[in-house]
Amino acid sequence: MVIQDPGDNERLLGQLDEEKDIIFVPAFKDKETAQACFLKIERQKGHKYEVQAIIYEDLLALGADNGFSIFILDGAGKLLKAVEPDR
Repeated sequence: MVIQDPGDNERLLGQLDEEKDIIFVPAFKDKETAQACFLKIERQKGHKYEVQAIIYEDLLALGADNGFSIFILDGAGKLLKAVEPDR
């Protein structure tokens, strides 16, 4: 996962697919893959970002609770799997 503003105000870095009007959180199978894709992800200036691990089941629960999709990406940013929230 990529975390925005790690620490007391941290949150998962979300993305918007404007064509499909989908808010999603990019996820990766390992830290190396996340770091390889990091520069391809949209980020806001003035914020700090950090790659962190999260338990997959916890991530799925966060997505379901907050209505966002989870996109598993490879190091080039290619979509490997999309997990849609239960609506």
